[in-house]
Amino acid sequence: MASQRDVPLLVGLDIGSTNVKAVVFTPEGTTVASASVPTVTHYPRPTWAHYRPDELWTRAVEVLRRVTATLDDPRRLAGVAVASVAEAGVPLDRHGEPTYDAIAWFDRRTIPQRDWLGHEIGEETLFDRTGLSLQPIWSLCKLLWIKQNEPDVWARTVRWLNIADFIAFKLSGEAATDWSLASRTLAFDIRKRDWATDILDAAAVPRAMLAPAVASGTRIGSVGKKSAEETGLPAGMAVAAGGHDHVCGALAAGIVGPGQILDSMGTAEALFVALDAPLANPELGRIGYTQGAHVAPGAYYVNGGIYTSGASVEWFRSVLGEIDRETLIREAEATPVGSLGSTFLPHLRLANAPHPDARARAAFVGLTSDANRGTLARAILEGLAYEGRATLEPLLGYAGLAEMPAISVIGGSAKNDLLVRIKASVMKTTLRLLDVEEATAFGAAILGGLGAGIFRDVGHALGTVRMRSELVDPDPTAAASYDAYFCDVYQHLYEALRSSNHLIHRLSVGDAPGPNV
Repeated sequence: MASQRDVPLLVGLDIGSTNVKAVVFTPEGTTVASASVPTVTHYPRPTWAHYRPDELWTRAVEVLRRVTATLDDPRRLAGVAVASVAEAGVPLDRHGEPTYDAIAWFDRRTIPQRDWLGHEIGEETLFDRTGLSLQPIWSLCKLLWIKQNEPDVWARTVRWLNIADFIAFKLSGEAATDWSLASRTLAFDIRKRDWATDILDAAAVPRAMLAPAVASGTRIGSVGKKSAEETGLPAGMAVAAGGHDHVCGALAAGIVGPGQILDSMGTAEALFVALDAPLANPELGRIGYTQGAHVAPGAYYVNGGIYTSGASVEWFRSVLGEIDRETLIREAEATPVGSLGSTFLPHLRLANAPHPDARARAAFVGLTSDANRGTLARAILEGLAYEGRATLEPLLGYAGLAEMPAISVIGGSAKNDLLVRIKASVMKTTLRLLDVEEATAFGAAILGGLGAGIFRDVGHALGTVRMRSELVDPDPTAAASYDAYFCDVYQHLYEALRSSNHLIHRLSVGDAPGPNV
């Protein structure tokens, strides 16, 4: 029998909105070492945000060096893959050097490019080919913005790599992307699993600028000598194609079969239904839902989400002067169900399905002088739960589900016990909290294991994993109160505020109204 020292180890890198993490796992999913540092995001003006490629790489190097330094023998490391935020990419010149900052996935400077694509190509055509509703966050909108606003940068750019792809490129020197990240570009045919040449031609974006698209877990190269010296990873270690962070988390949670639902609760939140084929109903795209290729071969997903989920809580904490989370949650828990009528609409960056609206705004409504810090904190948690239900319920019918099934839950916000209990009652279903540390990084590590040949396939990988879970059931009394408030108040809140929020957006940002205004 092999000793523990002979067991190969896998590395998952997670380049997220809030943190950059490296985690070393055994093939069974046991965490051996982990490190995390904050992601640096720059906000040069309202609605704009970007990451600096050199800072992303420096942070990845830092966490890799920290985990490799703790290992008795780094040569046990067999494979690595990277999960990252989607819809953000790094433009490179012919020498492989960045030509511009990576426009953040939630940046809204690209609304005019979104509007142009809708007019020139058509929302339904784009949805039919790519599975994506027309929103300004997609990579193609960012490429067009650079082309139209930074012509010198565009002239020097020969390659566009998603964030995960950029880190893998720095590790291996090889440029590739996986199908799940390609699915978030608005330029990828999800049925053919290849770049949509006609869309690229219409946008006058060279196909050669986009990296070859391969299945997640494909070995794309090996850790090079220079990157090995920087990171502590062994030279020659397998580098595999990774994927979209939420989708990697779904893999770790075993959400690969049709009809299974995942709630990935992080800075942003993905409400994710696994499919065996893309859905064709164009109404799905018109109301803001998106589809894509899973990191599991042959599988797909349909997705809604909340762009500012954990971010809403962190925003509130920053407004209060960085009050500690424990105090805030304790005060929220002392507030009655319903937050004394105070309600939070969590559209701090964008509205999400079924209301795709880049000009939406967040709001507190129903405030009285009785509301205090704890009242507003609970209203935020309840608002996130309401928004999750508003997003997920319409999706069930499109996916052919007759009722709300149990929902598997992962992500940093799943550690917020009050939020989880509120969500179970608002959703009126059982939540299955998965006991996996850093699920996104573990999903990436599984893909690294596929690339290294540690796993034969996804089925073998998931059969190897040992994972516990905890069930959280709705509270019947709270569920009845929440159901009445959701049906009578929350479902009507977005439309009640829509016109005034659009006017506020135009007056404060100055963009011209587009087709969906």
